[in-house]
Amino acid sequence: MSNETTRPDPKPSALERIIGDRPMAVVVRLLVVSLVVGFVMSMLGLNAQSLVEMAVTLFRETLRDSAGVIRGLAFYVLTGAAIVVPIWLVLRLTSAGRRK
Repeated sequence: MSNETTRPDPKPSALERIIGDRPMAVVVRLLVVSLVVGFVMSMLGLNAQSLVEMAVTLFRETLRDSAGVIRGLAFYVLTGAAIVVPIWLVLRLTSAGRRK
């Protein structure tokens, strides 16, 4: 048995808590992953600009399509309300007279 005392690990700095490890280790890991992802994207014929353009196009189309859906839903709500609200109002007025 040795006389060495084990020191507790030093408390990680705020930066280490935020990024999850020592800064240099994170940088090396990010570089390796970026290299692999860049290689795979290159093999698939993709680049960063085309990905951003596809994301913007997807966002625009989603907004355009959702606007049409919202207009359709609003039409259905207003059409239904034209029937439901007058019936509800008549029922409320007739039941209020019976309660008193």
